[in-house]
Amino acid sequence: MPFAAMGIAAIQAGLRAGEFSAREVADAALARVRETDGAVHAFLEVTGSLAHEAADRVDAAIAAGSFDELGSLAGIPIGFKDNMNLAGTHTTCASRMLESYVSPYTATCVRKTLDAGAIPIGKTNMDEFAFGSSTESSAFGVTRNPWDLDRVPGGSSGGSAAAVAAGMVPVALGSDTGGSIRQPACFCGVVGVKPTYGLVSRYGIVAFGSSLDQVGPITRTVRDAAMALNVLTGRDERDCTSQECTVDFTANLNAGVAGMRIGIVPAFLQARGLAPEVKAKVEETAAQLQALGAHVVEVALPNAQKAMSAYYVLGPCEAFSNLTRFDGVRYGYCDPGHEDLGSQYEASRAVGFGPEARRRIMLGSYLLSSGVYDRYYYPAQQVRTLVTRDYARAFQQCDCILAPVVPTAAWRFGEKSDPTSMYLADMFTVSINLAGNGGMSVPVGFGADSGLPVGVQLIVPAFRDENMLRVAAAIESAIGQRGLSPLVESKGAVSFGLRGDAR
Repeated sequence: MPFAAMGIAAIQAGLRAGEFSAREVADAALARVRETDGAVHAFLEVTGSLAHEAADRVDAAIAAGSFDELGSLAGIPIGFKDNMNLAGTHTTCASRMLESYVSPYTATCVRKTLDAGAIPIGKTNMDEFAFGSSTESSAFGVTRNPWDLDRVPGGSSGGSAAAVAAGMVPVALGSDTGGSIRQPACFCGVVGVKPTYGLVSRYGIVAFGSSLDQVGPITRTVRDAAMALNVLTGRDERDCTSQECTVDFTANLNAGVAGMRIGIVPAFLQARGLAPEVKAKVEETAAQLQALGAHVVEVALPNAQKAMSAYYVLGPCEAFSNLTRFDGVRYGYCDPGHEDLGSQYEASRAVGFGPEARRRIMLGSYLLSSGVYDRYYYPAQQVRTLVTRDYARAFQQCDCILAPVVPTAAWRFGEKSDPTSMYLADMFTVSINLAGNGGMSVPVGFGADSGLPVGVQLIVPAFRDENMLRVAAAIESAIGQRGLSPLVESKGAVSFGLRGDAR
């Protein structure tokens, strides 16, 4: 059975019909990882025993005639970004600081998928502590884009996007603080959803920016993303920011876009650094939506250009606060041989954190220091308010905004060697995190110049995520679903130090 190309509905239909067992599905996913991950390096740890245990529970339910009671992800292989705790597995955040850390508990988002019958295949690679846009800052080796192994998969959820694009799993979870689901989904030609802030619990996620982080699914189809979102959303008493959700995100996927108002931001399409092939895909998508009966209107986001500056003040400040706990005593790597606590702290953090993590910690420390805080942090919060108001005004004129995800297609490894050029890759995504709106990336084909996957971004008002999924389904129906990426012969997972089975 070609499990690698199958989505949720196809796998579950086969399970119901008795064409194959959940154990066979799990074995096929694990085999796919063994065959392809030596070249891609999407996974940091493979959880074979946990996968088999989950699959056996599904098979037992099928035998008992209670398959439908398991949940909407029953029998579906899934990967988890390595900043998500799963009891008994390593949660490293792709950092030497947490290389030996074993989770004593399970994150709510992970628990919900397991309770819905999902089969956990493993933990996926990422930029260290989610600091990056390319998965190049992982302490355990880069992840490669399955469409071109010489190029980045995006970040920070690069491992999750690459695993889905390569057919290792049909669903993977990522986290998005400034574009870290949408950008790698765009680069890898898959669907990535950053839900409205508060729709999904953050409990059990190693925090980067607590007011910005949000968990969401990465899949190959819009329907699969909607089904995963149905499982993930809802109130969690352990996360005070989480909200009740009674929406069925699959309900309106076939409703079409006739009569909907789709907003275009002219300033986005005139932005410096936007590749012509990306601009062309956004314009083509707008024309297709108009042909399907949508009304395309221009909207203004006058403060959007300031969002990057605000984000790179607020993000490092929150990162500094969250990473203070990793001092080598309470958590994380402890450098040996020091007689005083101060030198042990300094050495442990210098060794445990990589260059980008150290850069953001130092920047956050400076921005929150006396005499600097008033000049930067407070104005950044004011800009955040202005950006939020801009979106509120824009959504008075439209139901959904169509925009680029990233200025270019995936770049080659090492091509963006300075931090500023890397940060600018997030110019179209960070404002949504500041405002808390829902956003997603939808693949729309391949760039005319690069030949690589290109996606478009859909943005909706807070807690109207069903609208962007509805528009995304219309785009997918009009353009057609992308196939799996071409893969080279495996080079051997051991070359990347892939962790073996874990319980």
